[in-house]
Amino acid sequence: MREQLLQRRDRFLASPNFQRWAARFPLTRFIARRRARELFDITAGFVYSQVLYACVQLDLFQILASGPLELEELVRRTGLPSERLLRLVQAACSLRLLQRRGESRFGLGDLGAASLGNPGIAAMVRHHQRLYADLSDPVKLLQADSATSLSSFWPYARGEDGEAEDYSQLMADSQVFVADEILQSVSLRDVDQLWDIAGGDGTFMSAALNRWPHLRGTVLDLPPVAARASKRFEREYLATRASAQGASMFEDPLAGQNGVGDHRVATWESGRRGLISLIRVLHDHDDGPVLQLLTRLRQSWPPLSRLMIAEPMADTPGAEPMGHAYFGLYLMAMGSGRPRTVAELTSLVNEAGFTRCREVQTGLPLLLRILIVEP
Repeated sequence: MREQLLQRRDRFLASPNFQRWAARFPLTRFIARRRARELFDITAGFVYSQVLYACVQLDLFQILASGPLELEELVRRTGLPSERLLRLVQAACSLRLLQRRGESRFGLGDLGAASLGNPGIAAMVRHHQRLYADLSDPVKLLQADSATSLSSFWPYARGEDGEAEDYSQLMADSQVFVADEILQSVSLRDVDQLWDIAGGDGTFMSAALNRWPHLRGTVLDLPPVAARASKRFEREYLATRASAQGASMFEDPLAGQNGVGDHRVATWESGRRGLISLIRVLHDHDDGPVLQLLTRLRQSWPPLSRLMIAEPMADTPGAEPMGHAYFGLYLMAMGSGRPRTVAELTSLVNEAGFTRCREVQTGLPLLLRILIVEP
């Protein structure tokens, strides 16, 4: 019966006569208009994203950070012809990236102003040109495995170390806001040592140690990335409390070998309470490697420890397109991983031998959701 009702609904919605009637009938008019806007936004989404990309490339948000400017001044600073720049700023105003403050005066819109508070947004906008190149023919991307622009940016998706500089910088730029969200949601008051697996250049570790002075920590990542983390700890005077280990997380994530730098906090200290974190890690990998990693963690599990999984998850209420529509295709182009629901992650955790898994609420579930796992 449910299927029959859905088929009848589909026939109604597809009927031009019904669409014309719904657009004019007072009780359905607002629904019809909203649906038309939603469908148009999907159609025009790429154009919208390119307007944002142009604003980022021209540094318009930074230029307007100190206050509104006349169009002529924006022309002088960007070097674009007046008529074409006007076309861009009008488009940006319609998307609330910019805001008209007079006849020819423009300032930041609410979304443009919000982007200034998170430098990772601009980094991701620039990075997305690789994804757009791969999606220029989405059917080709779906048909077979092939080399993509995005996969060349993430060499570990092909099982290679590669050059760490570009993707490490991107992750560091986008990790600042993530780190703050995690530390706002999870207290580390009762944690003595933190082991951040695939922790990049130590952005989250530094934030955690600065928030909690009693904490000691270790970052594990590929050797060239771990070297960046070690330099960060030295630069921020945290090297006596933090170290970086250069190794593959799939080999033995808690082995504590191959320390990078002079100071090491490389092994778990008996009797100390620990937290192992996987931040935006699991969704980058397929089920087999994820299960392998979780199983190895369970087999070498330190006493008095918990595991924290923090990443965007599929089927997040109010942010459903972020999961399967965005990360589904992004990770396909990357060549590894998939978005998972809380239930799917919990199933993998249980299969690896853990028995308790609970979700911690976050302020921005679109950005990430957090699972706390215990034996």
